[in-house]
Amino acid sequence: MIAQDFKVDLNKALVFQVGHLGEAYQEWVHQPIVCKEGPRFFESEFWEFLTRTVWWAVPVIWLPVVFYSISMSVRMGHGFPEIALMVFAGIFVWTLLEYTLHRFLFHIETKSYWGNTIHYLLHGCHHKHPMDGLRLVFPPAATAVLCVPFWNLVKLISVPSVTPALFGGGLLGYVMYDCTHYYLHHGQPSSDVPRNLKKYHLNHHFRIQDKGFGITSSIWDRVFGTLPQSKAAKKDR
Repeated sequence: MIAQDFKVDLNKALVFQVGHLGEAYQEWVHQPIVCKEGPRFFESEFWEFLTRTVWWAVPVIWLPVVFYSISMSVRMGHGFPEIALMVFAGIFVWTLLEYTLHRFLFHIETKSYWGNTIHYLLHGCHHKHPMDGLRLVFPPAATAVLCVPFWNLVKLISVPSVTPALFGGGLLGYVMYDCTHYYLHHGQPSSDVPRNLKKYHLNHHFRIQDKGFGITSSIWDRVFGTLPQSKAAKKDR
């Protein structure tokens, strides 16, 4: 049963509290708390440990897998131009997957106890505590699990010699995404492109949370009509 007028205690483990918010969860989770110190998720030290990941763990763990995957296609006889095309194709596929997951899964509206709980673990925690540096990148254990269906998907749409390089390209796209995501929250860009990308992403967190789903670029927001309006454009209306 969902408790009426339930209040979340931020000083206690949050994961099994948020489900009790019911329909109020969506409003609560989109009211960000700006603090570099993240909340506690679980009472268990083991599960709590699994939720915290330093950003550099992503390239350290997954880049060797990227290079090994690409080398498999090289050993199967593909030359540099073909390999480069496969890798870029994999990165391109990732950008669409990044947008799709963010828009349709991470921003799904929930109100049941377990729906709220799972959503908070997947993405809600990031919107509630957007500056939590240890919960910005995806935990390696979860990534490893998701690599299995991604590999099978790539295997389904390609031939055996192409699959490893295409998969490696997609995984490289993921590494670029997670590192970029961390930088957009904690970096201080000095050039225009990353500065505009940072502004674009923080706009998604703090102003228009139902638009601007691209992280590494705004290309799919432009394609699918989810590009947020600028403040100037709104004033002109």
